[in-house]
Amino acid sequence: MSRIARMVRVDEFTHKRLLETATSRSVTAGEVQRARIILGCLANEPIQYIAHRLSTSASTVIRWKNRFLEKGLVGLRDYKRSGRPSKYKDDFKKEILEKLEQEPPEGYGQWDGVLLAKELNVSKDAVWRLLREHRISLSRKRSWCVSTDPNFAAKAADVVGLYLAPPETAMVLCVDEKPNVQALERLTGYAVSSDRKLVKGLESTYKRHGTLNIFAALEIANGMIHGKVTSSIEKTKKGFLLFMEELLSDLPCELEFHVIMDNHSIHNRHEAWLENHENVFFHYTPTSASWLNMVEIWFGILGRKSLRGKSFSSTEEMKGHIENFIKSYNTNAKPFIWRKRDIKGAQLKNNARNFCN
Repeated sequence: MSRIARMVRVDEFTHKRLLETATSRSVTAGEVQRARIILGCLANEPIQYIAHRLSTSASTVIRWKNRFLEKGLVGLRDYKRSGRPSKYKDDFKKEILEKLEQEPPEGYGQWDGVLLAKELNVSKDAVWRLLREHRISLSRKRSWCVSTDPNFAAKAADVVGLYLAPPETAMVLCVDEKPNVQALERLTGYAVSSDRKLVKGLESTYKRHGTLNIFAALEIANGMIHGKVTSSIEKTKKGFLLFMEELLSDLPCELEFHVIMDNHSIHNRHEAWLENHENVFFHYTPTSASWLNMVEIWFGILGRKSLRGKSFSSTEEMKGHIENFIKSYNTNAKPFIWRKRDIKGAQLKNNARNFCN
């Protein structure tokens, strides 16, 4: 006499959990399949039908059905498996980190997973697993400026203070220039890569049509940009002061103007000009700390959104293109929010163990 199949019955909460798991995209495929098996059993579907519908075997359906009947939702989870004992112990981590602090073999510029595995006579997969575990990237690079200005703290506090608490009756401006912007002419378009992706294509050969200089002033209160495109030879003290004169003529004359800029030679020694403009005050960023000037953020936006990959047949065409971008940018301009990102180990100490212990 054949056995009677046990019926699967659940309460409302368990049924809801099964439905959530069966349609989830954040759990494993195995968990999704097991939930669908139990839902099929709840619908009184035959074992063979469930197995065929879910592309599995009847024995698998029976196993998970019995596990669920015995232990409920917990029974649908995988048991912990001991697995094969690790071949590489704690000394392996120490060896990798110590090797990273040494110079690579002659002729090599840096370590990579394959080179480390060869030097230590270990599996390259084990090396890569350890590097991933400790979030060590041997190919990715970061650079930053470390100012050596003895008055860094005072100058930085002055500039950042204007960002965070600008005077109520004054306008704070960040001013700088982007020199030698090349007008390059080359074929551009779209191409299909070897992995069937549609990408922007640029011809490797190009024709130079000269360079331009861009003066820019950022109003930190609203993010508006005042720009002027000139020939490269106008990047001089005279050219800078002419830009400042034109800038001030477009702004309310009754305000004070606090102008943040770097220590470039064309920005210095303007005492006579400042005496004739008593409402203008220059604030200089510390040496090797032009990143404190927020207009540099906008120059990055200009490069990415307007100039990168663009073809120009003349400097005149490029000038008009930049001016149009400034007009378009100002229609949706927003102020930048000042923040500082900490970088651990900014003094470049060659000791990986300090960061992985």
